[in-house]
Amino acid sequence: MYLAYNTNGLPHHEPLVAVACLSEIGYQGVALTIDHYLLAPDDPRCPQQLAMLKALLDASGLKSAIETGGRFLLDPWHKHEPSLLTTDPAARRRRIAFYHHAIYCAAALGSTCVSLWSGRVSDADSPAASEGALWDRLVEGLRETCAYAAERGVAIALEPEPGMWIDTTEKGLRVLDRVGQANLFMTLDIGHLQCQGELPIGQYLRRCGERLIHVHVDDARPGEHEHLMPGLGTVDWEDVLPSLHDMGYQGALAVELSRHGHMGLQAAAEAYGFLKSRLD
Repeated sequence: MYLAYNTNGLPHHEPLVAVACLSEIGYQGVALTIDHYLLAPDDPRCPQQLAMLKALLDASGLKSAIETGGRFLLDPWHKHEPSLLTTDPAARRRRIAFYHHAIYCAAALGSTCVSLWSGRVSDADSPAASEGALWDRLVEGLRETCAYAAERGVAIALEPEPGMWIDTTEKGLRVLDRVGQANLFMTLDIGHLQCQGELPIGQYLRRCGERLIHVHVDDARPGEHEHLMPGLGTVDWEDVLPSLHDMGYQGALAVELSRHGHMGLQAAAEAYGFLKSRLD
């Protein structure tokens, strides 16, 4: 396994400069969050950004993953909307089209996966939509997304997210079983597990086994969905890191400090120092 950093923690840096600096710190990977400033759909700069990123990643030996959690990329008024669960079919098509774009970027960069989540149950659906209808929307959208990705040799990684319909490891694994696509895996976020009381964390990591393809790293406290600097929450790293090692996990440990943009590369360097010493 290797350390990576999510670009959603560096929103005030020019993306290519940020990636180059992460390599200087010592990171071996980068998790690229598609947003207004980086690889945005329909942005005329996207092809050039892809070409320049590909050259930079190859030259520096950095691995990459594509993240799809840009907060207001598709809707300026509503965070993370539309999603695969949105009531309006046309809006769901916009989300799927965005995932197709993310897959195109992943294929162009040779990324390990595209990480995504289920979305929330909208106010328009509560309590009108049946659980069956929500499952139908999610499974249908993921199957289409996985089929598009499979044709391009790209893996999809579903992340359970606090506050979303699929919010726990158990529910995430249930989705994988229902969708039934060989290129659908799991992303787990260490802070999310701590926040939601899925403890000991190592037990939940091992439950995913070979279906775990991507790991987000941050600290947290019970009941608080706040991405903290590793070491400032209550995560038991002496459980987490040995568990991943014992599993033979070979993927990224992608630090996600989306609320530390004001610290910029200082946060990236501090997180790297904390985690690298423990990995060694």
